[in-house]
Amino acid sequence: MVADIVRTWVAGWAVSRRTPPPVEKPWGFYIEVAGNADEVGRHVLPEAEESLVRSAAASVSVLRTWMKMPAEPEEIESWLSPGWVVAWEETGHLMAVDLMATDPVAPEGYTVTVETTGAVTYARVLDAVGEQAAQGQMASLGEAVVVDRVMTEEAHRRRGLGNFVMRTLADHALETGAVLGVLGATDAGRALYETLGWKKHTTLAECIYRP
Repeated sequence: MVADIVRTWVAGWAVSRRTPPPVEKPWGFYIEVAGNADEVGRHVLPEAEESLVRSAAASVSVLRTWMKMPAEPEEIESWLSPGWVVAWEETGHLMAVDLMATDPVAPEGYTVTVETTGAVTYARVLDAVGEQAAQGQMASLGEAVVVDRVMTEEAHRRRGLGNFVMRTLADHALETGAVLGVLGATDAGRALYETLGWKKHTTLAECIYRP
């Protein structure tokens, strides 16, 4: 089950970020990330087994390559080859939910626009003067969607906008035939998503190549 959610997440993340499609490898997937000063590519492992982690780590010789897998960071730290370090501050949570319609209404003083380009849907919440207050996007994969880049501007936080964006995206996903939502969350994001019924399925350990 966790491996399937990881596969859905990596496919949707690539669509959302408009990267080349993930390339299958013996240990999982590789995604090339262009135009990002912090990341040239990422390895994503659906399963965190020592042999797979060592194989993926050994295939890398490029700075700023990341590796992600469903595991606690301390479990896999001893499996890393020289040059790899655990990115403790970036480790997150892989979450999923059975989508439900809630017919959300924008908080007073705000409006929302929802636009779809290709397989990616963007929700933008605007304040009374038309400035962006919150946003989120999702990639459609048929019966599943992968939610990405949900954020609220500092001046507009604690007003329910993140909740509203998530529910707006969910309703739109249901209209297109999706039934499952998947996302990768930070600690702060996890707290919001859990209030909306999302469940954590695994920790996403993150590592980076820094020889």
